[in-house]
Amino acid sequence: MATTSPTGGIPQPAKQTLPATPFEGLVVVDAMRVGIVSCPPDTPVRDVARIMATYRIHCVVVSEIQGSRPSGVVSDVDLARAASVGIEGQTAGQLASTRAVTVATDETLKRAAQLMASHNVSHLVVIQPPSQHPVGVLSTLDLAGVLAWGATA
Repeated sequence: MATTSPTGGIPQPAKQTLPATPFEGLVVVDAMRVGIVSCPPDTPVRDVARIMATYRIHCVVVSEIQGSRPSGVVSDVDLARAASVGIEGQTAGQLASTRAVTVATDETLKRAAQLMASHNVSHLVVIQPPSQHPVGVLSTLDLAGVLAWGATA
């Protein structure tokens, strides 16, 4: 079987040098990004775009009060959709195409992948089990890294 290489301008692709843990043995906390970037539902879309560009992230969690249970997620695809029709007057709450799908830090990555697939989302809001407070985000790119190289933490 021939090995294919991606084309493009990546001069030094990322490589994992630590021993890899099998995907089946990992939990969400092994792959998630710690920390939440959030905004209230009434945040103008232009401000959401600034947040994404400033922090170089692909989603912003929509929440009434910082640290409270999230109501939705504005993804980069939501932002592109808004840009195609005009963003004036739109808010984060209106733009969030999906409600926030949550997963606990101690759930398996397999379960997280199942949630992403069944809800058709690319980001899960990670919650701490005892408090139910959001503590991070798990994205499809995080899953890809683990599938490619194992746990990076």
